[in-house]
Amino acid sequence: MSLFGESGEPSNLSGVISSVSRDKNLDKLIIVDALEQAILHAARRDYGLNADLEAHYNEELDEIELFQFRTVVDDEEYSEDQKDVNVGVKEAKTLDPDIELGDSLGLKIDTSRFGRIAAQAAKQIIVQKVRDAERAQIYNEYKERVGEILSGHVRRFERNDIIIDLGRTEAVIPYREQVPGEKFRIKDRVQAYVVEIKRASRGPQIVMSRANPGFLMSLFEQHVTEIYDGIVTIETAARDPGSRSKIAVYSKDSSVDPVGACVGMKGARVQAVVQELNGEKIDIVSWDKDPAKLVCNALAPAVVSKVIVDEDRHAMEVIVAEDQLSLAIGKKGQNVRLAAQLTGWRLDIKSEVKLEEQLAGVKLILASIKGLGDMHAGILVHEGIKTPAELAAVNPRSLCRLLNLELDAAERIIQAAADKAKELEIGGIVDTTEYAAKDAAAAPTINAEKEKVDKERNSRIEIFMRLSGVGEATAHALADAGYGTIGDIIADSAEEVAQKADISIGIARTVQIAADRYLQQTGKSEANNE
Repeated sequence: MSLFGESGEPSNLSGVISSVSRDKNLDKLIIVDALEQAILHAARRDYGLNADLEAHYNEELDEIELFQFRTVVDDEEYSEDQKDVNVGVKEAKTLDPDIELGDSLGLKIDTSRFGRIAAQAAKQIIVQKVRDAERAQIYNEYKERVGEILSGHVRRFERNDIIIDLGRTEAVIPYREQVPGEKFRIKDRVQAYVVEIKRASRGPQIVMSRANPGFLMSLFEQHVTEIYDGIVTIETAARDPGSRSKIAVYSKDSSVDPVGACVGMKGARVQAVVQELNGEKIDIVSWDKDPAKLVCNALAPAVVSKVIVDEDRHAMEVIVAEDQLSLAIGKKGQNVRLAAQLTGWRLDIKSEVKLEEQLAGVKLILASIKGLGDMHAGILVHEGIKTPAELAAVNPRSLCRLLNLELDAAERIIQAAADKAKELEIGGIVDTTEYAAKDAAAAPTINAEKEKVDKERNSRIEIFMRLSGVGEATAHALADAGYGTIGDIIADSAEEVAQKADISIGIARTVQIAADRYLQQTGKSEANNE
């Protein structure tokens, strides 16, 4: 339907406004405003940019009325050169008898004089105004839907990105937000999670994701009534998109089992989510406010024997039985990596056998301090004191109570521990002569332990140097920072890697990208080595 007749005048304007409003789903006021602005633009082509013009839609006459406002001046001051801004008082009185000098008089202009060229320019403005209004409406509509799941059809592919037709507009699933291994064809139905809405010159861009943990959480909200009603909450989630995920759930009602609610009768609910994720495995665990218990739950199906919490490093040593070690770590370190993401703690998995070997070495070193024996060393280790430096920092009176000693004896032990710590710091060898007299096998055990630690460290350095772009200095820094596997590097954020290894954030990001690519390209078992 045309907005203008042959003469350039709007034809059946109210009908056009209603039609455009209905077709474009826009408020009539937006259409009216666009028409008024279009008439003003056409008028300024003839009257100039400085002309005082106003346009208003008259519903009774069903037309856009255009007025030019002029200042009333004395007839002697009036000149034809200023006829577009001034009007003589005599002429003004004929139009409005009550007008006075200095008043502003609005004169109605015949819009038909603009011609077809001006009318065409007006049409272009109307089209642009309507397009801008549509874009603003789409942006306002979808910005409220960030965090929701939307459904659409694949319209086309742009490089590696998928363009989704949502009906009124399009959305994009960038390559980084796609699940590895998933393939779609034109017209395939796709569900995805709205990550953000961006303003762009070509209109709002809706960014969606199928790899975001929010997609997993929203799917459970759709299929689990208790989550939708707020009885059960998903406290946190971690994903290895396309492979495996973990979610931690909590019930506000003690009579409702959160894990059972998410699994559903005969696993119907969780299977519905798994089907949408094309077979991605999902571990559902109970959330606990106690971080240690949460870590134990997160490492399921592995059974945890003991957890040692280090609040300062925000890390935990997780001890498992020898037959549970590979299960706790998972293929390519996946299980421990997801558990670390889920809990927010840095996790170090060790077997009970290895822990005993380490504790034996620690006891030997503490027992070598003058004034201490095997029993005292065992008590100190049990209390979390594992190095001479830590023992040297203990208050003498506290040590008296701990080991049932006299104050002077405790002070001598603390001084001996300080001397031993200094000796170790400057690279001295632990003097095990006294202990060797008691047990000739002690020194070889210490040496064997040291050799084993050095061998493991060198092994880790060799693995890290296989990563693309990682040099020897960076590999040593990662090993010294305590990273045991490539999976450990990925489990931390780039900022954490930079801080722990004392490297720049740029190098940390490069290391993580190389580590992720390495784990995807190889099925070797080096990443699981302790």
